Order: sequence, then C-alpha cells, then structure tokens
Amino acid sequence: MASAKVMNRPLIDPSEILRPEPIHAGKPIAQFRDYTIDDTDPIKERVRKLYYDMHKYQTVDFVKKQHAKWLKFDKFRAPIMDTLERLSGMLDQSDPDVDVPNIVHAFQTAERIREDHPDCDWLQLTGLLHDMGKIMAFYDEPQWAVTGDTFPVGCAWADSIVYRNTTFHDNPDTYNPKYNTKYGMYSPNCGLDNVLMAWGHDEYVYRLLKHNGSKLPEMGHKIIRFHSFYPWHSSGDYMHLCNEEDMETLKWVLEFNKYDLYSKSDQMPDIEKLKPYYQSLIDKYVPGVLSW
Repeated sequence: MASAKVMNRPLIDPSEILRPEPIHAGKPIAQFRDYTIDDTDPIKERVRKLYYDMHKYQTVDFVKKQHAKWLKFDKFRAPIMDTLERLSGMLDQSDPDVDVPNIVHAFQTAERIREDHPDCDWLQLTGLLHDMGKIMAFYDEPQWAVTGDTFPVGCAWADSIVYRNTTFHDNPDTYNPKYNTKYGMYSPNCGLDNVLMAWGHDEYVYRLLKHNGSKLPEMGHKIIRFHSFYPWHSSGDYMHLCNEEDMETLKWVLEFNKYDLYSKSDQMPDIEKLKPYYQSLIDKYVPGVLSW
C-alpha cells in the first residue's frame, strides 16, 4: 500500500517530464497538433466538430455501455494483417496532421521505430498495431468514439484537453458532483489501471490483445492503451491519479510518441515489401485468427 506521503502528492512534477526530441519529423515541430479554431479551414473545422461531439457524449455511462458492447469480442474474426488492410480505407477525422489512410500511418510508425530500435521487435510491432482499433469505425461507430485524444471520465476535465473551454458544456458529467471534482470517483494515486478512460481505439486494442492472448510485453500493451492520452503524457495532467508503475509507463509512452506523432509525413512506405517482415512479428507475438 502506498504511504500517506505518496498518496497526498503527485508522484512527479509535470515540468520534470523529459520529452524525447523527434528526429524524423516531416515538417516543423510547431506545425504538429495545431488545434487553433478557424472556421474557414475545412480540416480545422472538421477536427473541432469531432471533438465537440466527443466531449459532449463521452460520459461515465457511455464508456460503460461501450465496454459492454465491444468487450464481448463477437463482431468478427480475422488475423491482424487482414484488419490492417481494411484500414487502407480509413482516414482519421480527428487528426490535423494526417491525410493518408491509417494503414500507411501504421507502417510509417513501425518503420521509424525499427530504424532507431532495430533489436526491439516488440516495440516495432506495437507501432504497427497501435491504431488498429479504428476498425470500429467500420461498424457504425462515430469517429468521436473511435479516434482522437483520450482522457479519464469520472473526474474533472483537465485544462490541457483539446478545446477544453468550449466543448464540455453539454456533457452532463460536467455538472455531476460525483464526477466533476479533482478526484471524482477515484482516490489519490490509485493508478491508471483503475481509471476509466474515454472510449476509443486505444482501450479497445489494449483489451483486444489481452483477450486474444498477446505475447507482447505488458509495456507494449500499456503503450497502446495510453498513446492518445495527450493530457497526461504531453501536458503532465492527471499525475494525481498515477502510481509508481505509471511513471515507468510514461517514459515508454513518451519514447513511442515521437514515432507515432512525428512519423506523419508524405514519405510513403512500400507496404507490400514490408509485409513479410511484420507478418513474422505478428506470428511471434499475436498469431492466428483473432476475435474482434
């Protein structure tokens, strides 16, 4: 059990977070994740509207309903590569930095990791798989319940959430005293494993891999679960809910993020040429036909 001293303070000062410098960015760093409001820009307006819907509808009750719906894993059965190929028809409407099918981003991320971490095949595979939960968009899920940054439900919304000040006024949890305080329905330093996250592709893939007996290291699973949790890993919010284990996860998520975010570029990978290598990793860590 955590000591009283640890329980009553954040485990880390957000200013102490060390964010690895990206070396593969395809454009100036300041141009990534530009969420300024501009209703004359169709991409920015598309992104803003998606986040408005997300922040309106992502409540504790909604997330629990999504768990009940999706964690039966009864939607279809398929091997991983087949599902990744289906994502060739999926464009993430929440992302101002990507205008290519999601399968391209998957291979871009994996290849950037392989360049820097040639001996860390599990991390390469994590890069390939991290967004495959976006397959939910093919099953009548709106993209605000599939894509975008994630955040905890059941406690106060952090200031760093995208469009925080203009989008949560229609969410009923904003006014619920059980959920709108700093800790809400949680306790200090309870650990992120005990926090209910907004529903999206991160949580779905994390649960999917565990359900299907993934042999990836647990850190690979956690990277996938929290890779879109930008208010935490990029702004230092929600540290009051974290435990010591989460601090180790944070280091890996930050390392992964520089490949996820800054691999987005116009450079196209030769997917057909790369498939045999990545299929070998799938066969090693998550083989066969999965229940989705």
